[in-house]
Amino acid sequence: MAPSFLRTSHWLRLPNRRLACGDVEGRLNALFNRVQAIQKKTGQFDLLLCVGEFFGTTPEAEAEWQLYKTGAKKAPIHTYILGAASQETVKNFPNADGCELAENITYLGRRGVFTGVSGLQIAYVSGQEARQEPAPAHCFTSKDLVALMTPLTSSSKFKGVDILLTSQWPRGVWHYANNPEVNTKLCGSNSIASLADKLKPRYHFAALEGAHYERLPYRNHIVLQENAQHVSRFIALAAVNNPAKKKYLYAFNIIPMKTMDPAELVKQPQDVTENPYRCPTKDKMDTQKTAFSATEEEEPANQYFFDLSKKQGGGFRGHGRKRHSDGDGRGRDQQHHQGQPKQPRRHPQPSGPCWFCLASPQVEKHLVISIGTHCYLALAKGGLTPRHVLILPIGHYQSVVDLSSEVVEEMEKYKSALRKFYKSKGERCVLFERNYRSQHLQLQVVPVPLNRCATEDIKEAFMVQAQEQQMEMMEIPEHTDLKQIAPPGTPYFYVELDSGEKLFYRIQKHFPLQFGREVLASEAVLNIPTRADWKECKQSKEEEEESCKQLRDDFQPYDFTWDE
Repeated sequence: MAPSFLRTSHWLRLPNRRLACGDVEGRLNALFNRVQAIQKKTGQFDLLLCVGEFFGTTPEAEAEWQLYKTGAKKAPIHTYILGAASQETVKNFPNADGCELAENITYLGRRGVFTGVSGLQIAYVSGQEARQEPAPAHCFTSKDLVALMTPLTSSSKFKGVDILLTSQWPRGVWHYANNPEVNTKLCGSNSIASLADKLKPRYHFAALEGAHYERLPYRNHIVLQENAQHVSRFIALAAVNNPAKKKYLYAFNIIPMKTMDPAELVKQPQDVTENPYRCPTKDKMDTQKTAFSATEEEEPANQYFFDLSKKQGGGFRGHGRKRHSDGDGRGRDQQHHQGQPKQPRRHPQPSGPCWFCLASPQVEKHLVISIGTHCYLALAKGGLTPRHVLILPIGHYQSVVDLSSEVVEEMEKYKSALRKFYKSKGERCVLFERNYRSQHLQLQVVPVPLNRCATEDIKEAFMVQAQEQQMEMMEIPEHTDLKQIAPPGTPYFYVELDSGEKLFYRIQKHFPLQFGREVLASEAVLNIPTRADWKECKQSKEEEEESCKQLRDDFQPYDFTWDE
């Protein structure tokens, strides 16, 4: 519940034009002069919301504040501020429940929610997360957040709040999005992240990090599994008058959620991403990996690095250092220090024989083109074209949605390298995965000559041929994480086009195993229908070795494992 002075005052008839500001740090004249200049140019704003540290600790800041406190100066706009974010500024806040500090400058309080007569709902939390008990005056506790959330989220009609104001950033807000210019290892609060996830604000403002960061909007629902909800926007603002001239004021218009047309409210912008607070953490990934692994002891990673220089010709390099055979098939690193053997890297292992685990005796190692830390690249057996390859994880993973974050990251590096490689050959890249009747992830990468057809033609070929077989293939929205659509264990077929467009089909009962090849071999795409079945395209081992050597040499300038 908001304090009574907030509920009754005339200035809470919140119209649409608002300003948000980062840390003021006592530079009141600079802030209000800037606001007046903006209003003179663009018209009046109705309120200014300040996050972060409002007061300064220097004698100059103290003197400026006295002018406003005594009424010698007046803020030119209704200004609402959060409480102290450090012990030094606590003295400026006489009442923890909020109060008017000077004409037009109001302290909102420790935490709360207020709703204007227009219906706009603003939630706020002052200070930083407490690291000790009892919590200092400039900190909030988990009890504060529970007291803030419970009255809101317990209602069945709750959709979210219009605005959330916090001083601290939510931890991990950068997941799935553009990276901020802050130290992500130290930045942010997990409690604020949890709060933002539950309150689903349309706008969330924060400060304290001295950085300006406007994150891509993120969705608050799981695509294809939940009804569409509004998107959230996180905006961090820098300090007033900062020397680097980073943005510290943000102007925006907002219509209260309660008065909006539901269809208009849930419209998804093109650049929307997954919810950053539901990103699988490393701990979750590690648990997943353990569950997926065999109980037996895993082989050290250095056993995966076999000698590729003897038969294929041309020394093979990985990770920027040559690997030499010790005669027993194990690699040793030239740069290891004497007496300090490298710790083995562990990868998930299969419970039985696997044709694609790199440590397995069944794997056809003469087809390998490049080996990274977590993934490797291999020539496709019976490929559609001479440059048809597979990206595979070194460890045993069944599908893309089972992968740990490090494996995903390296797989993306291989994708990027292949796109550049194919582009140099006048080709575009099509990737597909079939997670059905397969035990080890194989990401098929097939080049299609640019002069054969356009990306739109390839997309249409997949859609049409799926429809002909009574399968409804759907397009996945951009920036959507496959894990949100297909939890581990879900059978699916997935296509990624060079435009970034992604197609998805959740396999119900039966699925043609060669569907991806059939579409690409069809007249509409490569026009090589006789090569749809890989068994009809098999080469002798000698031919495969020669093809692989040629492709390895061609790909080498684009192979990032040579540079690391």
